Amino acid sequence: MNFKMIGRFLSQLIAIEAAFFIPALAISLGYGEWGSVQAFGCTMAICLAIAGIMYAACRKAGKLFGAKEGLVCVGFSWVVLSLLGALPFTLSGVISNYIDALFETVSGFTTTGASILADVESLPKGLLYWRSFTHWVGGMGVLVFLLAIAPGQDKGFTMHLMRAESPGPDVGKLVPRMKDTAKILYTIYIVLTVLCFIFLLFGDMNWLEALCTAFGTAGTGGFGVRNDSMASFNAYTQIVTTVFMFLFGVNFSCYYLILLKRIKGVFFDEELRLYIGIAVASIALIAWNVYHIYGNLADTLRHSAFQVSTVMTTTGFSTTDFDRWPAFSKGILLMLMMVGACAGSTGGGFKCGRLLLVLKSLRRNIRQILNPQKVQVIRNNGKVVSESVLDNTNAYLAAYAIIIVLCFAIISLDGFSVETNLSATLACFNNIGPGFDLVGPMCNYSAYSDFSKIILSIAMLAGRLEIFPILVLFSRSTWTRR
Repeated sequence: MNFKMIGRFLSQLIAIEAAFFIPALAISLGYGEWGSVQAFGCTMAICLAIAGIMYAACRKAGKLFGAKEGLVCVGFSWVVLSLLGALPFTLSGVISNYIDALFETVSGFTTTGASILADVESLPKGLLYWRSFTHWVGGMGVLVFLLAIAPGQDKGFTMHLMRAESPGPDVGKLVPRMKDTAKILYTIYIVLTVLCFIFLLFGDMNWLEALCTAFGTAGTGGFGVRNDSMASFNAYTQIVTTVFMFLFGVNFSCYYLILLKRIKGVFFDEELRLYIGIAVASIALIAWNVYHIYGNLADTLRHSAFQVSTVMTTTGFSTTDFDRWPAFSKGILLMLMMVGACAGSTGGGFKCGRLLLVLKSLRRNIRQILNPQKVQVIRNNGKVVSESVLDNTNAYLAAYAIIIVLCFAIISLDGFSVETNLSATLACFNNIGPGFDLVGPMCNYSAYSDFSKIILSIAMLAGRLEIFPILVLFSRSTWTRR
């Protein structure tokens, strides 16, 4: 294990996090929020001090960097970012309990949107910005950001980091160099975020509300700027948010193909068609089921489309209290929580790409039972899927189920209802945010004990990092010399 290489990388990451605080510090200064100014200033000083000490100690690192180092580096990076990112909330006194502040920050970086705050509107503007900005940083992946801006790195270094952090059953390159792929991804990400921000400005949001909402939409995070999330904004703002949430749930390679004018490749993408098909079918079924609540087709479709988009893309905004919907609609939303968005997007969940592979594997197994002598291969978009990708998908599914069961069992010690605990587990692990009952869209997670919040925070990190980087940190073989 190349600990010095990992330490040097972490020092660079911590220094970048210190720079991330600058806009929040400027906003706090502009609004005269001196408590927040001091909190951000102290946190920046702490980050720079830690980064300086770590860099000095790990400056002479070797170049050996394999898959194990990549997984450990990614896991540690997100944990350290969250631990330091929580400091402004605690140092400012806004969230006095550090575990609560850590839960809020992990929820931000993992783009979950689960909150312990009951009164968001009373937050200082600088902290409101920082809270939403963590969504934007975590949406595409903070290490992808570092790879996009850092000087040339070793080819193996960039590939192992990209594989460990990127969502989906397989990580592909848009162009031959991974560093260039990272730049392309972030360029598309920034352009879509700016477009979302501009469209929101034409609604009933001020510039800060539009910026924070654009961050939450782009990162599919869901931290609202009002206590009722998106319910009090007008229909135009809700529709714009619905459209952009759906767009950020699409695999970003589709946008790259559009730039290359390879529209046919996008149109015939199997994962995209599954994603659109599930969304359209869910909207139609929910609209049919809740029409009696809203009384007219326009409002019914608007709320149905928004809730399907926000849950399927794991964003977590809300325009209505869907916890009061009929059981049929809530059941559809619960299934969408697990399905999630496309691989290679900023959304969470199991991913449509993996679901597609699981369904095709099931079909292949049935065909092999009927025709044992025939060789069956699985194709995706016309290309043969390797057995290693299928094995990884099956392993992910097993780990996915085991973690959900364990997390649900542990937080059930707090004594809340099965609906509350199951939806909280699914909402946190799949990076959605709101669940049902006590953690519904108009409630929060403050009732859980500190221990349960730590468990749910680990679940959020595991879900965002596709499980394995977090499991590697807890594996004994990671730290043994073999």
